[in-house]
Amino acid sequence: MLDDMDVKILRILQEDCTRPVADIGKEVGLSTTPCWRRIQKLEEAGVLQRRVAVLDPHKVNAGVTVIVSIKTDQHSLSWLERFHKAVADFPEVVEFYRMSGEIDYLLRVVVPNIESYDAFYKRLISRIEIAKVSSAFAMEQIKYTTALPLQFARSSDDPSGSADGDERRRKR
Repeated sequence: MLDDMDVKILRILQEDCTRPVADIGKEVGLSTTPCWRRIQKLEEAGVLQRRVAVLDPHKVNAGVTVIVSIKTDQHSLSWLERFHKAVADFPEVVEFYRMSGEIDYLLRVVVPNIESYDAFYKRLISRIEIAKVSSAFAMEQIKYTTALPLQFARSSDDPSGSADGDERRRKR
């Protein structure tokens, strides 16, 4: 698990990964070299998977978000592998989940317009047999973030992962 310093660094990097290490170190109370070492260890451990730019979807003509629910009556390993490969080949699919419950798979698809989604849908069903597809078009984006909640990242016996649990342990 991560310590408080790692969490502070990650919080800053999730907000803006282009900030200079010296600035990050100053904000968290470390000099540049120890801060850089921590960042390198977070990368080596796979906590920091990659550093990316977040784009405005409207400015790159991908402003329509479609949530696609898929049910299948196919549950063989070979179908699953073919389906995963087919979906991975579509750049329009920006998120892809295998679900529990009534829906087998959930996709988040981004396209310029409904016609583009229709073309995507036709390409998808030409590649793999699917029992049921339901598409919902997002009317408004209320919240979107790439930042993960970090209150759970600290090692703690407090199920909330809060700093209060850490503080209670220190006082014992």
